[in-house]
Amino acid sequence: MSSNPVIWQPSTARIRASSLYGFMQQRGFNDYDALYQWSVDKSPEFWTALCDFCDIKMRPKARTIIARPDNIMDAGWFDGAELNFASHLLRHTGSNSAIVFCGEDGARQEISRDELRDAVARLAGSLRAMGVEKGDRVAGFLPNCPEAVIAMLATASIGAIWSSCSPDFGSAGVIDRFGQIEPKVLFAVNAYWYNGKVCDTRATLTEVAKSIASIERTIVVSFVDSAPTEVTLANAVLWDECLAKSAELTFAAVPFDHPLYVMYSSGTTGVPKCIVHGHGGTLLQQIKEHALHTDMTEQDTLFYFTTCGWMMWNWLVCGLGTGATILLFDGAPFFRDGRILWEIAEREGISIFGTSAKYLSALENTQVRPINEFQLPRLKTVLSTGSPLAPESFDFVYDSIGDDILLASISGGTDILSCFALGNPLLPVRRGELQCRGLGMAVQIFNDNGQPVIGEHGELVCVKPFPSAPVGFWDDPDGERYRAAYFERFPGVWAHGDFAELTENGGIVIHGRSDAVLNPGGVRIGTAEIYRQVEKLDEVIESIAVGQNWDDDIRVVLFVVLRDGVVLDEELVKRIKSTVRENTTPRHVPAKVIAVPEIPRTKSGKIVELAVRSIVHGERVRNTEALANPEALAHFQNLPELGT
Repeated sequence: MSSNPVIWQPSTARIRASSLYGFMQQRGFNDYDALYQWSVDKSPEFWTALCDFCDIKMRPKARTIIARPDNIMDAGWFDGAELNFASHLLRHTGSNSAIVFCGEDGARQEISRDELRDAVARLAGSLRAMGVEKGDRVAGFLPNCPEAVIAMLATASIGAIWSSCSPDFGSAGVIDRFGQIEPKVLFAVNAYWYNGKVCDTRATLTEVAKSIASIERTIVVSFVDSAPTEVTLANAVLWDECLAKSAELTFAAVPFDHPLYVMYSSGTTGVPKCIVHGHGGTLLQQIKEHALHTDMTEQDTLFYFTTCGWMMWNWLVCGLGTGATILLFDGAPFFRDGRILWEIAEREGISIFGTSAKYLSALENTQVRPINEFQLPRLKTVLSTGSPLAPESFDFVYDSIGDDILLASISGGTDILSCFALGNPLLPVRRGELQCRGLGMAVQIFNDNGQPVIGEHGELVCVKPFPSAPVGFWDDPDGERYRAAYFERFPGVWAHGDFAELTENGGIVIHGRSDAVLNPGGVRIGTAEIYRQVEKLDEVIESIAVGQNWDDDIRVVLFVVLRDGVVLDEELVKRIKSTVRENTTPRHVPAKVIAVPEIPRTKSGKIVELAVRSIVHGERVRNTEALANPEALAHFQNLPELGT
């Protein structure tokens, strides 16, 4: 990739005006490579300097910055110091906009910094009156709306733990997640808009609230005014009631690694893993990524197309910490004529536009060309994540969105609630390439022998501690499941599960996931979530799902083994898809359903998704000796239904 041409270069004026340039000069460096190397070689000094530069305050002063520098899994960051995530996000005051909400139905709401602080104080007071204390869990079954942000900040201000998912999840998906963490309070909406339709969530809400015994109070947000708000729950209270009484804004001081969020893995091998992230690590990493790598300031309006079930929602909300205005959108991104997001970008003056690689690919297939149709003078950066951004999409962005913008393809994950590879306002953009490794992140690419390589495909790893590594997994007291998830491939080294390449330019190319997680439209999906629904049907004995590369994206292909005498006709395919849709999300619904006589398994009885995926893509399966029935792989070869 060393010959990969530059397709955009920042101007000298833009470089020198950036916060990253100021930070680099302050530390006595003249180029990013030298700054990056210092940040990983002198990690305690880097993170301390970041706190000073971004005015991140902790009291009292930490006894040590990294207590165990050779242990990623249990490094022990800023030992003895205390802080509060919400206090940093709410430190900006005044009448300037903190949040702007735009809905696909035309709704618009604007909340100033002072109004946001007041709403958080009022809601936190109500939560305390309900008995919410440090360490309690509070869950949100909410769209991407201001109430979700306010509820999260109020929860964090108390020292309680926030967790959320979007309202398009079926009850089984919600219960699989929230049921594990036993929330005391549940926030939920009566309905939401999607693609011009009102989707009533009350039946799902009722089932969730009745199925999770720990929920003592359900707070209902009337998100769609025209939809009924009545729910058949004795403990339900309306949102407006919780904000009726004024209260003082206070923040509980908590240790650096005190739990802030519970995030969820894709659930590939069972119910989703509950990944716990702390106040300090989340704040340091995301502020670093916003202020330095994205060059976000108080003058910016940050937008990211996301839901509350994706980590980019958490990333978006942290933009408040820089003083930027965050813009929330809820609805279908191609509603009406496909221009809604760009109409909003023009009207609201979005300067940082974040989305998925799938959205950019889909936009390319429409007639929408923002550069010709909209006035976007403030747009300076386009962010893309969720899946690798195709080289052709780089061309499309510069041809059809803007010819003088920083296109930053970024990559990390729910596992770290941040990024390993990021954009950079100091560096050029190369086609199909992520600009750089993040400051303080000792990222390497290992070959199969655990040796670092450049210019070769391999496993993306991190070889030194970083503050946003999970506090741990929920209900994993000895850390066994946490250790198995990231540290078994290369002992003592974080293996992220990405198949990637470190270029001679210092950039990263992501070649896809190295595990069996599905990724349609940039949304990570666990196969076990699909299996649990499909195998409820009497006709289906078992199933296996893989992601197939298709039209610059991933589509879900489901193979099913049927009972004797059952035929996979159109009616059964329809029922399979509707069962998946009703109990999970639209992203889980398979694009293709194909019957096979048997599924390959290991000798220990586990189905082998990666082997099936390799066969579907015409690749050789290397380790067939590990299979109990390797002959079963033949059923997945040269299938006309898949265009193979």
